[in-house]
Amino acid sequence: MAATMFSCGILSLFFLFYFTFAELPKTRFEYKFSFKGPHLVQKDRSIPFWEYGGDAIASDENIRITPSLRSKRGWVWTKNIAHAEHWSIEVVVRISGRGRVGADGMAIWFTEARGDDGTVFGGKDQWKGLGVFLDSFDNDGQHNNPYLMAMVNDGTKSYDHQSDGLTQQAGGCLRDFRNKPFPVRIKVEYYNKVLTVFFNNGLTNDNNAFELCLRSENVELPKTGYFGVSAATGGLADDQDVLAFLTHSLFPPGQQPADSQQVSDDQKKKFEMEFDEYYKELEKQKQDYRQQHPDKMGGGHMPEMFEGQGDREVRMIFEGQTMIHETMRELSRKLDELLGRQEMTLSRVNSLSGGQVHAPAQGGGQPVMVDSIKRFEVEQLLNNQKDIMQGSRDVRIVMNDIQQKANYIQGQVGQGGQPAAGGGGNMNLQLVVHELQDNLKTIRRDVTTIIGRPAHVAGGASACPPPIDVSCVSPLLFFVGIIGNVIFLIAYFVYRQKQEDKAKKFY
Repeated sequence: MAATMFSCGILSLFFLFYFTFAELPKTRFEYKFSFKGPHLVQKDRSIPFWEYGGDAIASDENIRITPSLRSKRGWVWTKNIAHAEHWSIEVVVRISGRGRVGADGMAIWFTEARGDDGTVFGGKDQWKGLGVFLDSFDNDGQHNNPYLMAMVNDGTKSYDHQSDGLTQQAGGCLRDFRNKPFPVRIKVEYYNKVLTVFFNNGLTNDNNAFELCLRSENVELPKTGYFGVSAATGGLADDQDVLAFLTHSLFPPGQQPADSQQVSDDQKKKFEMEFDEYYKELEKQKQDYRQQHPDKMGGGHMPEMFEGQGDREVRMIFEGQTMIHETMRELSRKLDELLGRQEMTLSRVNSLSGGQVHAPAQGGGQPVMVDSIKRFEVEQLLNNQKDIMQGSRDVRIVMNDIQQKANYIQGQVGQGGQPAAGGGGNMNLQLVVHELQDNLKTIRRDVTTIIGRPAHVAGGASACPPPIDVSCVSPLLFFVGIIGNVIFLIAYFVYRQKQEDKAKKFY
């Protein structure tokens, strides 16, 4: 009895295995409905057999359907209509953003008509066909996003944004597809009215690690349609990229694929004749060019004019090595310059910071130790010189200011003409100005005398008397006080002159 049951089990597994694999469809790659990097775009920024628009940006590696900016929409659709009753597509996407939550999402389409721009993840609403949505934002507040779902529409339904289409979906699964280390893959298969969606979470680099997301039976889709991808952003934004879109037609085991690529015999003969005519014309043009330009042909050997693959590689290697050699020589030269500057700086520092200098004694005796200037003494001398220069600049600025004000007052007096009756303001002002000029001359003469006074007299004695231990004001403060008093007097006389001029207006 046990042997009979074991035999029945083996037979059942055999039939199950046979019928399962016997029903596998045959596939054919459809290059006109597919794209994949690298070298995705052409020189005119177009994609062969595809058309993109909106805010989509195409590059050599992928198509960025929407950048990470608010309120953007983009799309990419096939130019030609697909006539496959059964098909399978694999879409490789990368959705990334800075925030914890993204928006709005991406959609994969197979519709009877193209929906270039619309409100449903960048596609048109009330479509006829299939839409597979990667919804990033939780509109209904159910905390069920990111969400992958499929929706079939007959052209009369409008997508319900408030509920995220949960009541309209054919199936779905809660999967996180944002900010993954590897691209996320979505595989959609439609065969014998059965819709199946597989999901690769992008956590590993295994491209075949798919898991079942949804399976729906008795799904009616158009027999012809367009494939496309669209995306949209709202208040939040993500970079939503499509790296590849691979399409395969599926055929039942008993059905042979329609050999639409087969060329008939008549067409073959026509193409061969056209090729022969083109080749003959090309050879004739070569002969004519050789006859007209014998000096440029190098003895008539056409291949010698072109560089071979090996020669080009050797030339590129040689040029690269030459560039590296020149760069190394330049670096060596710069290092030598740096070393020279460093040695020069060290020698100068040593000469300044040397402790003692040995001076040879007369008569061949022992050398005499002579103290040289120390580094701190040099720094102190430089600081004192800076202080003196700064004080001189300050005095010069003050003197210039006084001179300008005096010139201005003289100009005002010169423009005033004869003094008015009963007003002696101009005469008083002139006397004050002359007195200020005399004081300034006296100050300038004293400063000149102090600066030109010798530091020592003959014999090494000091020319100045010994200082008296009395607390006195420094010369700088004394000059500042005098200058302040002068400015105050000038301001006072100017103010009084203005007041007198105003009083005269009433007479």
